Amino acid sequence: MEAKEKPFIVPIFIPQQGCRHHCVFCNQSAITGRPATWPSTEEFRKWIKKYLTYNKYRKPPVMAFYGGNFLGLSQEKISCLLEMADEYIRRGEIQSIRFSTRPDTISETGLKRLEPFPVSEIELGVQSMDDKVLTICRRGHFAADTEHAVGRLKKYRYNVGLQLMIGLPGQSAESAWKTAEQTAALSPDFVRIYPTLVLTQSPLAKWYHEGTYRPLELKEAVFQTKRLYLFFRKHGIRVIRMGLQSSQELDDKKTVLAGPYHPAFGHLVLSEIYMDTICGFYNSNPPAHRTIDIIANPGCISRIRGIKNENVRHLEKRFNLDRINIKADPALSLQGLFIDRQWLDLQ
Repeated sequence: MEAKEKPFIVPIFIPQQGCRHHCVFCNQSAITGRPATWPSTEEFRKWIKKYLTYNKYRKPPVMAFYGGNFLGLSQEKISCLLEMADEYIRRGEIQSIRFSTRPDTISETGLKRLEPFPVSEIELGVQSMDDKVLTICRRGHFAADTEHAVGRLKKYRYNVGLQLMIGLPGQSAESAWKTAEQTAALSPDFVRIYPTLVLTQSPLAKWYHEGTYRPLELKEAVFQTKRLYLFFRKHGIRVIRMGLQSSQELDDKKTVLAGPYHPAFGHLVLSEIYMDTICGFYNSNPPAHRTIDIIANPGCISRIRGIKNENVRHLEKRFNLDRINIKADPALSLQGLFIDRQWLDLQ
């Protein structure tokens, strides 16, 4: 499964707008660094102009509305955003629209209102398919709402993305795994996987300080995410993000009070997958020499090496190696590597 070319995104943040529920883990203002207020039309256009200047050498980007419950907005606000985006699309500056929303806001009426606009992709904040976990997290919807929502979106032929979380209150590793199985059964076009963080001024922060919630350790979060990534990959479902995107706000210790935050979380997961693949091969086929050759796509080299060359040092010590030659070949797939002239798919 090769990675698709990522479109350039013009992100428009509407933190917690349209949200009728306050989920225990949520504080979108802390994540985005923007107040949970409705921006003016001038502010929207200022953001769009800013991001369009970053896109000088690519095809027209996608405008994406993040951080709120898009279809939970008033009809007036939904129309305002779609019509504004449509202006840029008619001028050829934007190619399409995507947004995130909740499963329980997907209705036939709402989807029919979207038909005049070039909406290409809709993401659902699913988080879990375990009704017990959803109730503890005060999500206000259930697994059945997600099943119905995906069915409706597929009927209208939208690309469907599902956002999942691990380490939620009341969620075990087994619950997260069952969520992955139920998610795969819905055949989404892609998923995102986010480890739960304790954000300032969220209900979860209070539970953390009271000792009633304990976040995952980074190592465990990487392990659980790795299992889910490989599971979705096996089922032909793209995982387009693992972990929240690094930002000045998230890097501030006053924002993330606890939990498995790492600015390169996805890199950690992929790096561990490469390590497992290489070690699995050499456990069965011990190196014949103390120098080994690894050849991979250029996009994989840093993952093979690991952060600060941790994987290289580990392999040298574990298999008593003097040298590891890691070379790039752009003709190779992103889903494997050559070790001593033998091709291995990622495990």
